[in-house]
Amino acid sequence: MAPKRRAKAEPVGKAPPDPPPQWPLFSPLVPEADLSLHESLPGQIVTISNFWTATLCKHYVSFLQSLPLTTTPGKPKRGDAVRVNDRFQVDDPAFAERLWKDTALKNLVLGINDDGTLGANDAERRALWGGNVVGLNPNIRIYRYKKGQFFDQHYDDFNNIVLPGDPPKPARTTWTLLLYLTAPATGCIGGETVFYPEAPKKGKAPAPEPFVVDLEVGLALLHRHGAECMLHEGREVLEGEKWVIRSDLCVAR
Repeated sequence: MAPKRRAKAEPVGKAPPDPPPQWPLFSPLVPEADLSLHESLPGQIVTISNFWTATLCKHYVSFLQSLPLTTTPGKPKRGDAVRVNDRFQVDDPAFAERLWKDTALKNLVLGINDDGTLGANDAERRALWGGNVVGLNPNIRIYRYKKGQFFDQHYDDFNNIVLPGDPPKPARTTWTLLLYLTAPATGCIGGETVFYPEAPKKGKAPAPEPFVVDLEVGLALLHRHGAECMLHEGREVLEGEKWVIRSDLCVAR
């Protein structure tokens, strides 16, 4: 049985914040009408193919290379998962708001129709996302995995946060959001995200086969975290570089 290593939730706003980067515009984007949510693993994994265009991803990789990335230690604290990558982290509510509202993400997650009304099955969406989704975690993380780097098997924890606003909104993270900017098409080999479903609690049936999410340029991957998180890992990168933008879905609490 795999060890229950956890990736600790990363708190927002501990140290005096550095000014956020001057992020590039989100252009060009695929028209919202051409995008859809795909529940790859019911209740656990949701993907959006072509969430960002290849051109936008390439533009962002070029920009992200200029950020002051920090390499994580190869020897983790006791109980933590082994994570070897380069990362940049910033609290940026404005960027989180842009990623939520200036792309198709908000309308897809909330099921908002072209006329601004909510579609059917609103209760099902609340059950899927763990509550009423109010936005994205402003704690933005940039990950770069170079050849030989990886993220060992672990569980993502949740975080209680307060989203800025008037009034501020108490919120809780429920789903991890990963936006992949590179893939085999850009020379990144390896680095797949692999999930390990648990065996049924009753009977002697074996655990299902691992569920592999291959890297695709512009793919948005959402997976449930917290108490219901599946064990998962980021496989070792064999060639090239894997670039990821990370945030989290937040629900009202």
